[in-house]
Amino acid sequence: MKTKTLKRNKINVITLGCSKNLVDSEVLMGQLKANNFDVDHKDEITDHNILIVNTCGFIENAKQQSIETILSCVAAKQKGHVEKVYVTGCLSERYKDDLQKEITDVDAWFGTRDLPRLLKTLKADYKQELIGERLLTTPIHYAYLKISEGCDRPCSFCAIPIMRGKHVSVPIEKIIEQAKQLARNGTKEVILIAQDLTYYGLDIYKKRNLAQLLEKLSDVEGIEWIRLHYAYPSGFPLEVLDVMKEKKNICKYLDIPLQHISDNMLKSMRRGITKEKTIELVNEIRQRVPGIAIRTTLICGYPGETEKDHKEMVDWIRESRFERLGVFTYSHEENTHAYSLKDDVPQKVKQKRADAVMKEQQKISAELNKKMIGKTFKVLFDKKEGDYFIGRTEFDSPDVDNLILVDAKKNYVRIGDFADVKIKSAKEYDLIGEVITKQ
Repeated sequence: MKTKTLKRNKINVITLGCSKNLVDSEVLMGQLKANNFDVDHKDEITDHNILIVNTCGFIENAKQQSIETILSCVAAKQKGHVEKVYVTGCLSERYKDDLQKEITDVDAWFGTRDLPRLLKTLKADYKQELIGERLLTTPIHYAYLKISEGCDRPCSFCAIPIMRGKHVSVPIEKIIEQAKQLARNGTKEVILIAQDLTYYGLDIYKKRNLAQLLEKLSDVEGIEWIRLHYAYPSGFPLEVLDVMKEKKNICKYLDIPLQHISDNMLKSMRRGITKEKTIELVNEIRQRVPGIAIRTTLICGYPGETEKDHKEMVDWIRESRFERLGVFTYSHEENTHAYSLKDDVPQKVKQKRADAVMKEQQKISAELNKKMIGKTFKVLFDKKEGDYFIGRTEFDSPDVDNLILVDAKKNYVRIGDFADVKIKSAKEYDLIGEVITKQ
């Protein structure tokens, strides 16, 4: 069907998957805006004549969501609502040959490192001077800051190296310049992301250099919170903890996906660490940075996981009392090392085990939250929903962690501002408070 000509050069970028994908979309959008394109970042299809889908290919659910999104965009094209559909990102990198045979109405497919080619297809110039600049999709007061790309770790279950390639660190000076630019534009919190933060610097400085990066970042004027996402436990650079304790603007928060605790599972997962070493590391982190909130992620139903392995995990969660915790059911991914193993845990059992993990964590979270009642915390406010202003403490990352709710009828705060909030009551995952002082 011939499409009607809509507003010229109006592009919608649809992003699926993780925060690293989001940064890629922001960079793409920054380039497009510099080329005088009218660009949006929306989930829905409105009056755009070009759609770009930035896909995720990490696990089965994410892949299915990406395919469904592509198909809905293609359907809009077939009905004449849009003129062009382009697909980029991890799913496209991993399955491009198969996808372009199956979904023929997509105009072009691009991988994770094809930004210049994508821009050329759109008749846009790749502006070298814009490297590091982005069009933020988050509220201006916080932004994700990618410090490296790819991964050199050998985890058996993970397809990231297939889609993102080898680990490549961004030089410190470039990261600092990006942080300064974000701060000039009003960003107060930067969330450092990478597939593995702790590997940072090995390729260009020949040593783990995250601690030095944090020292320099903490001196950037205007950045009040620095948050660490996705640290790998094996070979964790303990000097990072000393910097975290010393610098007031580095959040006492660490996202460190541990995946499992059973030695059988850790060995098969090729994590390079044992149960004993994992427990020692968690204890060391808490000892060096008192009051830190540790967020971890676990996998249930990995090949060969027994009820004993699962019970060992639940018992360890109960003992460790992680402040924040999430769980995935295992996804059997082609071309990973674990794909050679039999995916022998039924999906219902995987989900049952995941539910048991979260049930245990729910209890822990409720107990920890009750201890917060009567205490006062510095809170950054992200949004207003209904009758509440909604914010976060330094112990909470956007979208995945606990929230602070303040009654908008009794309190007023500006979105993007900090305020001291006294906690009045607690739910299992969220806290209710009142504003004491504004900052």
